[in-house]
Amino acid sequence: MTSQSQGIQQLLQAEKRAKDKLEEAKKRKGKRLRQAKEEATAEIDHYRLQREKEFRNKETNVMGSQGNLSAKIEEQTTEAIRNLTSSYHRNMESMMKKLLSTICDISPEIHPNFRPMV
Repeated sequence: MTSQSQGIQQLLQAEKRAKDKLEEAKKRKGKRLRQAKEEATAEIDHYRLQREKEFRNKETNVMGSQGNLSAKIEEQTTEAIRNLTSSYHRNMESMMKKLLSTICDISPEIHPNFRPMV
């Protein structure tokens, strides 16, 4: 009976050691997965930064810098405003005369389609 109980004790201890080894292996696996995920994230971030830098360089080469574009657009807008303002000042008086003459100089006439009632 003692040999049987010793055998059972040995089996229980072996089972416990196997269970502990499995838990330890699961922990190592989880740790390695987290580590691999962190490494992959770092690699992705590095690659993304590298590609964004290359894109900005190509964009600058093709389109010029944003400062130049902004300055060019601002200059064109200012020139257009200047042209419109000078055109307004040149034509204001003649337009006012035309408008006033159209409004004030009324010549009453009978409409051509009017038929007097006989």
